[in-house]
Amino acid sequence: MTRWDVKIMDCAEIRLLRRSERNTVRLVCERRSGQMFVEKTLTGRHDVYAVLRDCPHPLLPKLYEVRLDEEATTVMEEYVDGPSLGAADLPERRFLQITRELCTVLAFLHGKGIIHRDIKPSNILLARDGHIRLIDFDAARMPRDDLEQDTKLLGTRGYASPEQYGFAQTDERSDIYSLGVTLGQLLEGRPYRARYLPVVHRCTNLDPDRRCQSAGQVRRDLLLCRWRRGLAAVLLAVLLPAVLLGRLLLHPPAAVLPAPQDPHWDGETGVALWGNVPESGEDGQVRYHWRLYRSDTEQALDPENDQWLRSGSMAGNGGRDSNFAVYDMNFSSFLEENGFYYFSVCAAGDGTVYADSPYAVSDAFLYTGADAPLLPAPEDLAWQVHSTDLGTAYYAVWGNLEDYGDQDSFNVHVFDDTGTFVVNNIWTKQKILSVGHGGIQLAAPRFSPEEGRSYRFAVEVSSSRPNEYRSVLLSSPIPESSVSPWYEP
Repeated sequence: MTRWDVKIMDCAEIRLLRRSERNTVRLVCERRSGQMFVEKTLTGRHDVYAVLRDCPHPLLPKLYEVRLDEEATTVMEEYVDGPSLGAADLPERRFLQITRELCTVLAFLHGKGIIHRDIKPSNILLARDGHIRLIDFDAARMPRDDLEQDTKLLGTRGYASPEQYGFAQTDERSDIYSLGVTLGQLLEGRPYRARYLPVVHRCTNLDPDRRCQSAGQVRRDLLLCRWRRGLAAVLLAVLLPAVLLGRLLLHPPAAVLPAPQDPHWDGETGVALWGNVPESGEDGQVRYHWRLYRSDTEQALDPENDQWLRSGSMAGNGGRDSNFAVYDMNFSSFLEENGFYYFSVCAAGDGTVYADSPYAVSDAFLYTGADAPLLPAPEDLAWQVHSTDLGTAYYAVWGNLEDYGDQDSFNVHVFDDTGTFVVNNIWTKQKILSVGHGGIQLAAPRFSPEEGRSYRFAVEVSSSRPNEYRSVLLSSPIPESSVSPWYEP
């Protein structure tokens, strides 16, 4: 059944904003009034827009027209004239204002049963009135009692919560995870970053039960960080001037880490390489922030360029060589359109002893594989369990490892019998062969199966020949044919 909510506007197209196989977004102008709107045509029925039309909020774009049927959804919404959050200069006071508003609008949405599922800086606009607007509900969903798992498309890779790759319905904690990733990106390079990192870590815990459980809790935790700083400043300035002086002498400001050396692409493999910075990270693991860019032409890239396609963070304790002098990351799964791709990378400090390094920029990689065939999907997935002197070792294996190149990398995602994401691990084929057992080890303490629970895994493959073969990514929901049998301890 089609629903026509208002008289159809008579509009002229100004320009095409975005087009994909499922969605078309245009900037249009109403002929009579001259007012600009954003017109969306979406494949399928998106009932969330009808809910938003009936429940407006000042931090969401106003919806003027919503037309629904089983084949398509058409939306005419307010045009928000302002930059995205990724391009904003954020003093601490402004950062706190934006995070408060984000938490406010998320609490409103969650109260209506709406999960946004695509929280990221580019979906948060800074309007001329000084407040944010949260946009793009194309991936949003509303929980249904008759569904056991999500059936709609995922949010953006790198921001989507791990359970969005699983077998259960997502809930508001998925938005909390994406909010945490977004806050972590906004804090990059800020002098006040360390103050709020504990909240970011609580939001992005892999276990949904150990995250902040609501947007209201995130807001309270952020304000508590600010309040503690203010209280500490008063105590130190009024009651403990001598201690303050001593601490300044004993604990100088954090030293800026050196930028990773020689960031570059490893030929046409889609693998990024850079010099390891062993002082980065914390708790024995190095840590880096990265950004991925695309251009139609080969050109020198400014390290301060904020128009990246994707961004994220990574941590680990390995490297490309035995001395851990070179770090590597496969970006093939993020390559979509043909063109020249660059990445930039910075070493992440702990915020106390070391501050983040400047970003270093790579050379260009020409990607031409947008229409290349997919790599074969992993087949005959199975568990192997081995007893060792150090305890039980668990391996995720599959039967067609010989179909892949030595530098193709495999990301194993493990889920329990509730559909909850448990752990993941990434190895190349070369490492799998060097270790033996024909698969990827899932080691304690990160993976410690509990009696009475069941576990299964799925495998995502990143190509090391992206101009010849595309990567095999996990879909949502993951088909039963793409997961292993259950393992029961």
